[in-house]
Amino acid sequence: MKTIKLLLTFILVGGLFGACTADVYNDDHTEEDFSLENLLYSHELWYVDINETEGNGEVPFLQVAFTLTFDNGTLLANNNLVGFGSTGDGFGTSIGYYDTYNSTLQIDHDLDGVMNLEVIQHGYDKIELYHKNSNTSYFLNGYMKNEFDYNAVFYDNIEYFLQEYEAWEKTYTSSYGALNDFDDENFLSFIPASDTSLFLSSVDKQGTAVNSIYWDYEGFYEVYDVSGDRYLKTLTLDYDFLYNDYFELTVIDDRTIELFHPKSGTVYEFKGRGFVQYLKGEDLKADSLRKRFKISNPEMNIERMSSVKDITIEVN
Repeated sequence: MKTIKLLLTFILVGGLFGACTADVYNDDHTEEDFSLENLLYSHELWYVDINETEGNGEVPFLQVAFTLTFDNGTLLANNNLVGFGSTGDGFGTSIGYYDTYNSTLQIDHDLDGVMNLEVIQHGYDKIELYHKNSNTSYFLNGYMKNEFDYNAVFYDNIEYFLQEYEAWEKTYTSSYGALNDFDDENFLSFIPASDTSLFLSSVDKQGTAVNSIYWDYEGFYEVYDVSGDRYLKTLTLDYDFLYNDYFELTVIDDRTIELFHPKSGTVYEFKGRGFVQYLKGEDLKADSLRKRFKISNPEMNIERMSSVKDITIEVN
């Protein structure tokens, strides 16, 4: 797709900032009137592709968000995958305000304050937000809500989804499959961390309150991509006393995951307990616990043994 450069002329229409008009040139040197506001409003959801980020700095609110929505001066974000599709009619929670002038997007964020970002358009549905102070660029892909690939977003960010509950409680074990040591594990927890992947497990009785769970074991986990299957991940739990336990990981909905244990042929379902919200309402303290980072998972070349399922997402 051709890169479109915004050669901007500025029109001040009342107030401090007004709508801006830009001359857009493409490679054929044709020209049309355009506004930055119209560009931002041309797609309902802008997905922040964190793996494309360039630079060594960061813009805190962009480091947290999965999507942004620009709604007549109000900036909305989906900072959680839980509730994605239903929170704020699918557009997330208000995190501040924005204004546009020339090629500049000015953000007044509820926590981070005022900042300016340069907007560079890379084709019809892709923009770059460049933060000069940190010399960092974020790349956003635009979608209409009815064409958004919720399955891809969950699987591309599966580590963050696992961290959005304080605990995962086992709620189902298939009647088929060989007996194995994992049958006794009733709770899992995945700890947010930038440099390690820690999990906790517990054999406490099902129904135990989250804050009363005794975590029997702490170890490392690893998520793998599956060659040729974007909608499947594998999960390895490092149990020193058991060896590594390996599962095919499938997302059922934004509260339920399935773990298929190939060695025994057993299927388990876990439901999330203790939802952790990021930057929503007055509960802002959790925002410092997690940021998104570039993820490059190792890849497995396996033949899928678990059943294929679409994620059930409540979309408003």
